[in-house]
Amino acid sequence: MTSSQISISRRRTRRVLIGGIGVGGDEPIRVQSMTNTDTADIESTVTQCAELARAGSEFVRITVNNETAAAAVPRIRERLDAMGIGVPLIGDFHFNGHRLLSDYPACAEALAKYRINPGNVGRGEKRDSQFATMVEIACRYDRPVRIGVNWGSLDQDLVVRMMDANAKSPQPKEADVVMREAMVESAVGSAQRAEELGLPRDHIILSCKMSGVQDLIAVYRMLAERTDHALHLGLTEAGMGSKGIVASTAALAVLLQEGIGDTIRVSLTPAPGESRTREVVVAQEVLQTMGLRPFAPMVAACPGCGRTTSTVFQELAEEIQDYLREQMPVWREVHPGVETMQVAVMGCVVNGPGESKQANIGISLPGTGEQPSAPVYIDGQKVTTLKGAGIAERFKEMVNDYVAERYPSGGPGA
Repeated sequence: MTSSQISISRRRTRRVLIGGIGVGGDEPIRVQSMTNTDTADIESTVTQCAELARAGSEFVRITVNNETAAAAVPRIRERLDAMGIGVPLIGDFHFNGHRLLSDYPACAEALAKYRINPGNVGRGEKRDSQFATMVEIACRYDRPVRIGVNWGSLDQDLVVRMMDANAKSPQPKEADVVMREAMVESAVGSAQRAEELGLPRDHIILSCKMSGVQDLIAVYRMLAERTDHALHLGLTEAGMGSKGIVASTAALAVLLQEGIGDTIRVSLTPAPGESRTREVVVAQEVLQTMGLRPFAPMVAACPGCGRTTSTVFQELAEEIQDYLREQMPVWREVHPGVETMQVAVMGCVVNGPGESKQANIGISLPGTGEQPSAPVYIDGQKVTTLKGAGIAERFKEMVNDYVAERYPSGGPGA
């Protein structure tokens, strides 16, 4: 039995509707992302939102941190709609969200969801009233809210109270345990308060983001035991490059395997000039490689060894993987089911033919010191051998032909 055939039982949560897209309940696990543009710069924000949506992000969060940004939100929504990009926009609010939502009703209406951080909603006596203002506006516009607690901005009054109570306990817990409990208490308590203010239970999503893998796993296990709200997963401040990818995957995979999580974001720090869409691709690949949800055809490729000192198969594997992702925006609309297609690009005769036969379509190069002479397999049967220059282009043509025949407009197998 392959991993894609293993059913992971998901924890049942309340379904939340965000801009017409369902989260939780029986809905698939959704992928989110966030822009890093200045929201007041309408042109760059629209461009990045469109890039993220085309890459497969189902929700895009944007920073709403000042009056200029709040005024820009409805114009960003209008520009995206004019481009035919309906991705729901989520407003990320800290410190002054109550005022911005009150003063800019067009912003409140243009956003599909509000993100509230209970640690940054206000201090002292102002906290309750400012939180209430944001919830009341969400009720007015029938918008869902994500109550997102962050390790780095946890409500310090709550932490002090819980630490003091712990210190007086006959069996005090370790400080990190109390901090985790404070994270959960902040999320659950804020959700209860939102419901008391009139926000329906199916309009609330919770998150408790940590920067440590084991901390995140422990907190979400606790959160899942305390509530049936839909949960958003993400390792905050995950980092750059492979470190960020590995850390996020290590944390999310454990929780997803346990059925915890309804939406995910992989919070990567991009290298200078790197596309923000990488976080979307990584999130999709986490879900797809776990067999939870297909997004795009995946390429199986061998790691290489002494039999594959030539770079031909490496270049071919990269070119084919990039090509498949480039084609997906069109294929997704025209060829339903193509996201489940499996492609193999192998480097030598040891495992190459076998892997290629297991894929829907696969190619197996001969290995070191041989002229390129690569058999191609379709649905387990050898159909031809590609030789000489131009193998990549000819293989792409065969992939296109396979997609058109196997995934016609009427659906897979129609």
